[in-house]
Amino acid sequence: MNPDFLCRFLLWSLLVNYAILLAWFLVFVFARSWMHRLHGRWFHLSDAAFDAIHYGGMAVYKIGILLFNLAPLLALCLMGRGS
Repeated sequence: MNPDFLCRFLLWSLLVNYAILLAWFLVFVFARSWMHRLHGRWFHLSDAAFDAIHYGGMAVYKIGILLFNLAPLLALCLMGRGS
């Protein structure tokens, strides 16, 4: 595969994933009660458990973005500059 194509792909993937993370955060901050009611239909969670699950989920998602998008993108960019 072409390294330029991979760089562009990883950059777009990084942007899309950060947009998803930002949307999740904004919905959690501004529509938390709606989300709690929606998830409360299926799961009986306390407020603290609901917050912890979402906060942990966002943290894991962000680590995944850094590990699978940003780190390979930086490695490819550094390899391209070295040659």
